[in-house]
Amino acid sequence: MIVLKSERELTKMRQAGKITGQILHELAAMVKPGVKTIDLDRRAEELVAQFDAQAAFKGYQGYPGSVCVSVDNQVVHGIPGERVLQEGQIVSLDFGVVYDGFYGDSAVTVPVGSVDPEVAKLIEVTQTALEQGIAQAVVGNRLSDIAHAVQQYVEAHNFSVVREYVGHGIGRQMHEAPPVPNYGLPNRGPRLKVGMTLAIEPMVNAGSWEVEALADGWTVVTKDGSHSAHFEHTVAILEDGPEILTGWE
Repeated sequence: MIVLKSERELTKMRQAGKITGQILHELAAMVKPGVKTIDLDRRAEELVAQFDAQAAFKGYQGYPGSVCVSVDNQVVHGIPGERVLQEGQIVSLDFGVVYDGFYGDSAVTVPVGSVDPEVAKLIEVTQTALEQGIAQAVVGNRLSDIAHAVQQYVEAHNFSVVREYVGHGIGRQMHEAPPVPNYGLPNRGPRLKVGMTLAIEPMVNAGSWEVEALADGWTVVTKDGSHSAHFEHTVAILEDGPEILTGWE
């Protein structure tokens, strides 16, 4: 687990996070009926090159794309391809970069045109659950306070939190200790300290929390076929509170 030791390291994390957020923002704006998921991946590669960065996911453990594009009941790790987006679908985009030796990682779920009200609610609840988790990322809290806040908010709205896939520490590597679950009891795990950097990422299903991987070895789907949404930010824990490093502004 990285704990940033200097303002210089924090600056590098901010740079990586800013690039990640800006690219993800542009990719999200591209989502509309008729767009192929591979179009999003190709644009991600173009933007990464413009920022003189590297796509964090490309080739990671053999992953073939630069951005994970997961549609409807796909939870995470969807592989970009020739699939054409249709009105009423939802798309989760998970994306990261490495820049000057440090990583940024973020995700967003966006509607394709107009969507069913219950699906729109799923997106809204997942995004707010992320905000609830980030609000607990303060010095002196414990790691599970983040998890508990996410779970409580999600389940209060009759959705379910994916157990099998969780957030993580991030810094000089994309995945570092500690794992950051989105469920559990409060006041458990390590104390949060100044300089910790975490990727907090609730994945929320409209139905059961259970998931399974497809035969491609990457794409994770809901077992019951229900829709899933995914939001993520890279966050630095600072003395005056959490700082979102992958924001769009």
